[in-house]
Amino acid sequence: MRVMLKATLDTEKSNEAISNGTMQGMIKEILDHLKPEAAYFAPLGGRRTCLLFFDMQDSSELPPVGEPFLTQFNAEVEVCPIMNGEDLQKGLSELR
Repeated sequence: MRVMLKATLDTEKSNEAISNGTMQGMIKEILDHLKPEAAYFAPLGGRRTCLLFFDMQDSSELPPVGEPFLTQFNAEVEVCPIMNGEDLQKGLSELR
C-alpha cells in the first residue's frame, strides 16, 4: 500500500544535527532504507518537515519506518495511506 509519512522535526534536535554535521547522513540512511518514490522537504508551520511517499507491505513495518525520526530528531510522525490518480479512478469505479 502506498503511504505518506510526514515527519515534523524538532527544531533543537535538527539544529544540533545540522551543527554537528550528522543531518545529511541520517536523512540519507532513512531514504536508502525506505526507497521512497518521492521525498520532499519543506518548512511547514515554521518547522523542518519531511514528506516521504513509499510502499508499505505490512503494518509491522511502522516501527522501523518511524523510529529513526523519533529517536534522531524527536519528530512528530504521521503515516497515512494515500492514492495516486489511478488508485482514485479504480476506487471510484467500484462505487458504481
